[in-house]
Amino acid sequence: MEVNGKKYASAGDYVFEILENEILGGVFHDGDVLTEQRLCERLGVSRTPVREALFRLKQEHLVEERTHGICVVGVTEQDLYDIYEIRKRIEGYATGRCASLITHAQLRELREIVDLQEFYTSKGVADNIRDTDTKFHELIYDFCGSRMLQATLTDLHRKVRKYRKLSVEDPNRAYIAMCEHRDILDALSKHDSAEAEYLAILHIENARKNIVLATKSDGQG
Repeated sequence: MEVNGKKYASAGDYVFEILENEILGGVFHDGDVLTEQRLCERLGVSRTPVREALFRLKQEHLVEERTHGICVVGVTEQDLYDIYEIRKRIEGYATGRCASLITHAQLRELREIVDLQEFYTSKGVADNIRDTDTKFHELIYDFCGSRMLQATLTDLHRKVRKYRKLSVEDPNRAYIAMCEHRDILDALSKHDSAEAEYLAILHIENARKNIVLATKSDGQG
């Protein structure tokens, strides 16, 4: 199946990606009911791929069966705390590991991303700030030399996308996050695993604290 130039293994994969992105992006909210008929009509597919996608979303704990139907659960406050606690432990390790393996070409790629992040931060373009922030972390996951770490961290990072956008809309936090990325990049450039791990943990903890404040001020906490 191909939609807008993107190929999918099945219609179920297409529906799953759309719904997962909408749930994690904040289009749907906790308690929203997802009905098969409406999803079929909106996405132009039959019931089978919709049912397949909803089953996979249940496995991801993003929806659940309630008395009045299949409802969105999304990422709860406890989930958010747990995700950042897990990220601190394994992303710190992955960043330290990356410092010992990273090449000159990979450092150049990371530097280009941080330069772009700095540019977008100066312009206050939240979507681009979030995208470059995502790319910075994904490159570290890629360069750490472990497919297991890469897959786990990419999934955790994706699950808090809505909250990260809320965070980067704060110009002060966006600037501090960019500076923290530069510090991590410097440690990677020196191949200093201990410093890179410490700075990654500090960065994630600071991000968590800021997101907690942002969600409370936005009325989501």
